[in-house]
Amino acid sequence: MDNEISLSHGAGGEAYRELVQEVFLPAYGSPELLELGDSALVEGAAKLAFTTDGFVVTPLEFPGGDVGSLAVSGTVNDLAVSGAVPRYLSVSMILEAGLPVEVLRRVAQSIARTARAAGVRVVTGDTKVVEKGRGDGIYITTAGVGTLDGGWELPPQRVEAGDALIVSGPIASHGMAVMAAREKLDFAPPILSDARPLGGVVRAALETGLPVRALRDPTRGGLGATLCEWARDEIDIVVEEARLPVLPGVAAACRLLGIEPMFVANEGVFLLSAPEEHAGALLQALCGHPDGRHAEIIGKAVAGKGQVLLETELGTRRRVLMPRGEILPRIC
Repeated sequence: MDNEISLSHGAGGEAYRELVQEVFLPAYGSPELLELGDSALVEGAAKLAFTTDGFVVTPLEFPGGDVGSLAVSGTVNDLAVSGAVPRYLSVSMILEAGLPVEVLRRVAQSIARTARAAGVRVVTGDTKVVEKGRGDGIYITTAGVGTLDGGWELPPQRVEAGDALIVSGPIASHGMAVMAAREKLDFAPPILSDARPLGGVVRAALETGLPVRALRDPTRGGLGATLCEWARDEIDIVVEEARLPVLPGVAAACRLLGIEPMFVANEGVFLLSAPEEHAGALLQALCGHPDGRHAEIIGKAVAGKGQVLLETELGTRRRVLMPRGEILPRIC
């Protein structure tokens, strides 16, 4: 990997994966970490899911959300897609001197409001302050704990040939909303972030009792990066471009700016893999929940060579590769 850390190492693409594989895994080496899940399932008095995350978004407030709602949503969603019931959060903030107290007050209220919506409690935290010019207003680090007592089977997190792939809603909204706010792009109507807790709609799928093979929330690197992670040596993933749900305003903004929606970060959708014969029933369950009403079957897993292939609207196929470099910076 590169000899110096660059912004691309935080973007969720190939450079980030190299950082994990070549630095963190050899250093930490715990069996739980080697699973590379969104949350670690740990043994204790009871089996728990445990996750941690950092949020360095700029601007701090954007259409549809802010760094506070983003921090809660991102953390509880990592727990939910592991099959856990989110329960508790810690919230640690690094504040930059000169930050208006009213901004901090709004962020704190947003954290509380989003936590209530997610059914979790903020039970501990910490705050530090750095000199003016040494930060970007607010950096937030969270840790989340969930319990494995939902009464459903935990997904094995392994895609198999013959699976259908379902996305729970329109993609690319969050990343484009943040970028538009940061660059002061006045789209009309404005693009809104979709950042929200997903525990309820994930539960709607798992409570069906139907087999769910894998769940992920495609944040940094977007849908494309998650699909590249799911493809294995013997599995190809084939996605139909025409079935990718993208809101019209988001699609127009992506075309205007030359950005591929599949690689834009999300914070309000998840990706699901399940045997094709159960996909219809699972889709119906998702569409019956307010946060999954725009769910869509977007493709399938087939025997292959570990590739992700996009069937274009022109009837051709092109390969989707893990993104490299800086994709869309500072969006989560």
